[in-house]
Amino acid sequence: MKSLLLSVVALITLSLNVIADPLAVGTQAPRLTGTDQEGKEVSLDTIYKRGLVLVFFYPKAHTGGCTKEVCGLRDNFADLKKTGLQIIGVSMDKVEDQKSFVDQQKLPFTLLADTEGKIVKAFGVPEMKPGFPKRQSFLVLDGKIVWRDLEVKPEQHVDTVKAAIEAALKAAK
Repeated sequence: MKSLLLSVVALITLSLNVIADPLAVGTQAPRLTGTDQEGKEVSLDTIYKRGLVLVFFYPKAHTGGCTKEVCGLRDNFADLKKTGLQIIGVSMDKVEDQKSFVDQQKLPFTLLADTEGKIVKAFGVPEMKPGFPKRQSFLVLDGKIVWRDLEVKPEQHVDTVKAAIEAALKAAK
């Protein structure tokens, strides 16, 4: 009986997408398309070809932690851009929610509305509950994952990313 109960719990957990295997450093980054806050299709593969890319996942637009996280990136955008970094935020919010988040917070980078969770799943990002991906980040260089943070702290995210960029660019030389 105990074994059956454990099996049922494991099956329910898997069906809720709370278990995932995030992409490992060195693996190919997913080459999918997504819809940005303007409703336009965006090819991640095309973006990867332009240089260093931060793909970060956040649970929900307009929430406290997510606002802190995106504002930290926004406030440091000029310095981050000097490194050649492009920033793509991903949540499972609707296009309208992403648009209002960009407008309200004056974000200078793209947010993708991954309502079906295709990008979330491709990166192996678990969902905390259905429709709310865990906060995780990946740096992509030359189409490969060169760094990942599976336990992003909103207040420290930008500093962690800056250190990761420095290390990634140094390693690429």
